Amino acid sequence: MKQDSTMQVCGIDIGDRFCRVFVMKTDGTREDAWRMPTTRKGLSKAFAGKERMRIALEVGTHSGWICRDLEAMGHEVVVANPRRLEAIWKNWKKSDDQDAECLARLVRVDPQLLKPVKHRSESEARHMAMVRSRAVLVATRTSLINHVRSMLKTMGLRAPKCSSSAFVKRVNATLGEADLEALKGVLSCLAETDARVREYDRKLEELAKAHYPETTSLQTVPGVGPITALVFRLVVQSPERFPDSRSVAAYLGLVPRRDQSGERDPQLGISKAGDDYLRTLLVQAGHYLLGPFGPDCRLRRWGLALAGRGGKNAKKRAVVAVARKLSVVLLAMWRSGQDFDAWHQLVPEEVKAA
Repeated sequence: MKQDSTMQVCGIDIGDRFCRVFVMKTDGTREDAWRMPTTRKGLSKAFAGKERMRIALEVGTHSGWICRDLEAMGHEVVVANPRRLEAIWKNWKKSDDQDAECLARLVRVDPQLLKPVKHRSESEARHMAMVRSRAVLVATRTSLINHVRSMLKTMGLRAPKCSSSAFVKRVNATLGEADLEALKGVLSCLAETDARVREYDRKLEELAKAHYPETTSLQTVPGVGPITALVFRLVVQSPERFPDSRSVAAYLGLVPRRDQSGERDPQLGISKAGDDYLRTLLVQAGHYLLGPFGPDCRLRRWGLALAGRGGKNAKKRAVVAVARKLSVVLLAMWRSGQDFDAWHQLVPEEVKAA
């Protein structure tokens, strides 16, 4: 991002109801500061028609639409990565006004200090909202099923082992009228939730085919279905974002943290940076690959060899390692446009060291 010394800079600390704005002159002195409502009308009133400014703001619930609206007004927007803003969240005099001023001063010196992130387009943001809504329903369904299982145990009964979609039918067939009375409302809610999940599954599969054709080849990887492929596409956005395929694993928080000092270099867990939901989906795919139904392939054998080394949590570490390699393989496939090859093209040279 080219530095323009003649451009005014601005920091916006975004709150749920109000934002604090700090504007600086080109020489680094304060130009103005005010509070505005966190609404499209308030944003337009404050920035529409103003001379082009470089505006810094943090990633948050409202940052997506604020970024898109400001760019449409002609301003340059830098969206700061909150993980890299220790100067703000470790400030002993932290306040909304101080945060806005700190953002403005950092973006004036060098926008790269904020480790800027790129927001999705409006259409991609809407598609991701559908994915998130489905995830909430899946979590709700799981919670309801667990509740039914727990209540049945208190009655001296045990719920049948079956898929989520068949659970209500199996429970209704197993229980008597008296036992069903206490669970009737929960089972009705569970049936409706399961129907809505299946509806989202259908819509998202159609959406992936219509708008993101690259997800079709990604689904040839064992354990990667339409949802995982679509979320990978929406989170990564473009394969050109990364200098090589291995970088995506770090972006998704699947590489180990490090805290080396002198002779001390302890083994730490993964960083868990990036998108939590995509990381969860990749770990689930890793569980499937190493599970009893995983198809025989080079990646499965590699993961099982890791798990077979023994030691504490060997299987868990192997699953995470497979998830990490899966992220690299998916990006390499996206770049090449090739389908998954279980034996010959699974691990190209740039993937081997993942």
